[in-house]
Amino acid sequence: MLRPRIPVNPLPTGIIAPLVQPTTTTAIEPHDDTAPTHRNHDHTPAPVAPTRATVQLTPGSAVALAAGGGAVVLVVGAVLVSMLLAVAITGVSVALIAVVLRLLIRDMQKGR
Repeated sequence: MLRPRIPVNPLPTGIIAPLVQPTTTTAIEPHDDTAPTHRNHDHTPAPVAPTRATVQLTPGSAVALAAGGGAVVLVVGAVLVSMLLAVAITGVSVALIAVVLRLLIRDMQKGR
């Protein structure tokens, strides 16, 4: 008889669900009205994924988290401000060089 095959899927927790296969095969018997209908059923429970533990935030860890976040904001801000300052200094120096070159070219054209 055809049996569907379920592939092994890795769960996010790292637990791998094994391929489920029946352990016994049963022959088809003629229908009997007096026989119970729940015969030959496997009543093993399905595997349950472990639950994730919740994080307990204490006042000390909240202060440490806030201080760490503040430090990250300060460092990122300092890096961005320094990059903006570098761009501004580069722009001013390029403009100054352009003015000096313009004056030199004008002097060369006048023949001084």
